[in-house]
Amino acid sequence: MTEKQEQILKTALRLFAEKGYDGTSTAKVAKAAGVSEGLIFRHFTNKEGLLKAVLEQGHEKVNQLYIQFSQEENPRKRLKNILDFVFTVPPEDYDFWRLIYALKWQTDAYDDSATAPLKEMLKGIFEEMHYQEPEAEAELVMILLDGLVTAILLRKPKELKQVQNLLHPRYML
Repeated sequence: MTEKQEQILKTALRLFAEKGYDGTSTAKVAKAAGVSEGLIFRHFTNKEGLLKAVLEQGHEKVNQLYIQFSQEENPRKRLKNILDFVFTVPPEDYDFWRLIYALKWQTDAYDDSATAPLKEMLKGIFEEMHYQEPEAEAELVMILLDGLVTAILLRKPKELKQVQNLLHPRYML
């Protein structure tokens, strides 16, 4: 990927996260990135192609996390790593997560298949830990993670360490 393409993607991510997908035109992205709108069309075809490229770039990072999580053999440590990750998301990644969470409300623009591997991993963890309802427990953790990410993105509460400390005993971590 060229330096210009990286700049376009970085700018598009920031604007999509700040102003929403519908509120961001390719002309605005071009102006903010310091490139021509034609260059955006040449590399990404259209606004949808640009969004797809932004999401693919972010999902690559997420997939690396899934790989990292899956390498831990101990299911309790694997679960701890997953739960603790939410509390360590670096602020430079907030725009990606803001975009993802904004798109969740636009059913035609959001594909939740990206979270399916995490849910399956959680289900497997709870099966290994001999939970009676591993699928329901995995769904509960997915909902919990959604809420935590939303809280972090909206408020960045100082009480997060306390919340994190409450999670560990719940799952005997």
